[in-house]
Amino acid sequence: MGFTLYNAPQSTCSQRVRFTLHAKNAEFEEHKLDLFSGDQLKPEYLAINPNGVVPALVHDGVSVIDSAVIMEYLEDIRPDVAPLRPTDPAEIAKMRSMMRFIDEVPTPAIRVPSYNLAFLPHFQSMTEEAFQALADSKPLRREFLLKMGRTGFAQSEMDEANGRLRRGIDRMAQWIAASGGPWLMGPEMTLADIAIMPVVVRMADINLDEMWSDKPSISAWLEAIRASAPFGKTYYHGSLLTEKYPHLAQGKSAAHELSN
Repeated sequence: MGFTLYNAPQSTCSQRVRFTLHAKNAEFEEHKLDLFSGDQLKPEYLAINPNGVVPALVHDGVSVIDSAVIMEYLEDIRPDVAPLRPTDPAEIAKMRSMMRFIDEVPTPAIRVPSYNLAFLPHFQSMTEEAFQALADSKPLRREFLLKMGRTGFAQSEMDEANGRLRRGIDRMAQWIAASGGPWLMGPEMTLADIAIMPVVVRMADINLDEMWSDKPSISAWLEAIRASAPFGKTYYHGSLLTEKYPHLAQGKSAAHELSN
């Protein structure tokens, strides 16, 4: 039966799983879910992933959910194809601690500006009852959506998210400096690099790349991962928010002109 990936093009968690699959040369059937149409809440998908979020990977009839878990799973079953995990137990533990930090600090933080800048108009068009029903249907995102509401996150929430993103970038720079780079753990890419990749790519896409203007190691890291073979396959057209939402692309262009 092979691999079947249920995901969404712009989903950051989907992007890191797509990258891992391509890095592992794993052929897969891709199902692109329309999250705003509620594809992830349909009974047939909830049977695969009861959390009602993407991504989900089905391998030989077995469902594997949660992007970090899927990445480790792919490494477990294809360890000899483009290894993405150290062999030394202490180094494995270090990598996993990096991934835990990434999932706790910058990964949830990038959702706040993403939703405010790109997704909010969709929610504003809904009735209060429809929005409440949508939030109630999402086990992992209910509180997040209710905090955002139909008017968007408050400036205090945006400031907090930006602070968490800055901490993420600072920690990345520290890791690269300690390892000697160019990757987080040294000369070889690991799952930790793939875990943080969609956050940094999204930040660059929505004009938050000024956060590493004084950190050339982050710019070099981003250039290196963009040049990697799996990147182009992962970020096919429509994967960036600026490709999906023209108003963001216009804002990015204007911001670029002002900076030059």
